[in-house]
Order: sequence, then C-alpha cells, then structure tokens
Amino acid sequence: MSAAHPRLTAALRELKDRTGLSLAALAGRTAYSKSSWERYLNGKAMPPRQAVQALCRIAREPEGRLLALWDIAESQWSGRAADPRPAPPPGPEPGQPPPRPRTGAERSRLRGRALLVALASVYAVIAGGVALTLPALERTAAADQPRPASSGYVLAPRCHGAACEGRDPMRMVCAVDADTLTTYRTTTGAHVELRYSAGCGASWARMWGTRIGDRTHITVGGPAREARTVDEVDAQTYVYTQMTTAGPGSVVRSCFRPAAAGAPRECFHIRVGAAPAASRR
Repeated sequence: MSAAHPRLTAALRELKDRTGLSLAALAGRTAYSKSSWERYLNGKAMPPRQAVQALCRIAREPEGRLLALWDIAESQWSGRAADPRPAPPPGPEPGQPPPRPRTGAERSRLRGRALLVALASVYAVIAGGVALTLPALERTAAADQPRPASSGYVLAPRCHGAACEGRDPMRMVCAVDADTLTTYRTTTGAHVELRYSAGCGASWARMWGTRIGDRTHITVGGPAREARTVDEVDAQTYVYTQMTTAGPGSVVRSCFRPAAAGAPRECFHIRVGAAPAASRR
C-alpha cells in the first residue's frame, strides 16, 4: 500500500461521514455499489477518480485537493511512480559472437506467438467489459428494490477525554461528529482549522495549502500537539495534529509557524461553545 493511500482513505471517510449517508444511500446516489464503497472507505481498494469526484460533489467539498492526493496515491499504488523507462536490452558478453539472424521458420513461429498474445488480450478486454457490465446491471436491478434505512458500516469514536490525549483523530474516528471551531487564513495563504469532537471530548488542528516545513500546534492548557508539513503529499492535503483533551468552555489556542526563516508566528484562539468563526484574514 502506498504512503498516500491511507491519507486518501481517511479523507474520503471524513467526507462520507459529513454527508450523513449510509453506504446503501451513497451507492444510490453514485455509480458505485455499496460493496465497492465499503472497499474504498476501508482502504481495501483504490477508488476510481470518478468516485472521488462524486463523493466531493455530494459533500460539497472542492475536489482539487482530494484529486491531487488521488493522483499521488494512484501512481504509487499502480507503480507508475517508479521510473517508467525500460531497461536497455542486454548486449552480447565480451568475447561472444553476435546473435545469428533468425531463420524464416523461427520468424513464423514468433509471429504465431504474437498473434496468440494479441488474441488473448482481445479476449481479456471482452471479458473485462462483461465483468464491468454485470455489476452495473445488478445495480440497476437493485435500484428497483427497497433499500435498508441503515447500513452495517458503523463508525463511532474509539476514545474519550484523557484516553484521546496524544492520539490520532482519524484513527480514533473522532472526525465523525467533529465541528470546526474556527478557520484561520495565514499571511502565506495556508489555512488552519481548530476542530472539536464532543463525542471524543478532544480538540485538534488541521492545516492545508501549506509549504514543506510549515508547522502548527494546538494547546488547551496542557501539552502542545504539533503538526509539520514534511513532504509534497502533506503539502497537497490535510495535515493533522494529535488530539488534546477539551470540553465545553475550554479555550483552544493555536500558532502557525511558516517555514521561511525569520517569518513571525501567527497565533489565534477560540472558546469551545462559542459561535463558529468564519475564515479570518
């Protein structure tokens, strides 16, 4: 599995949770089956680009950031990120005579083998088309049947309060019921959001539109939790801090530190329970 694929999977799960749709309802609004979405959202399969676009559209999420992450994840998943140049054919070893020309009979046999390979490829394409068509027909038939109101795919927070301290908000499924307390736009154009989950009793920060070396941290009177943009994958998607315990009335503080040497840090804060603030700056 590629390094970018788990991040893509986590981002898609967050979008799905934001929509409030069950897997069955999501399948009903897209061209992909319930079982396909289960594989995509559990990281068992690489979703098609069109599936990412469809989920972004339903969740009303600008698709640019997710598609950039999809491009990286798909190229690593498929192996296209490796050097695509073929290795040069090996030459004759020193002291060995050059290969002799093939006879007419040998050339005929090679052409026959090439024809068999071509026919096998055509058969594979036809079989693949049938395999793709059958699920579509099954979905069409299933559309006429009543769909269940809920799905067996259930996400619930996996920690609360002190048990969430220093934990990953995505792995602990705390984004399911998370609210955005405020969004801050920095002078460099990056965005920092302060997030809070009542179900987990914790808060964290996430940033995007960043540059390699940018950092942000969050604190609620206890230990500070920091996130750093370390590579191009981070720069093209969300970067999260670990969680810190928070509750109604807690003051959540964050500071953003640009990668540029000598650039001043930018700090802001908000109280849990206050009216959500619009993007600042």
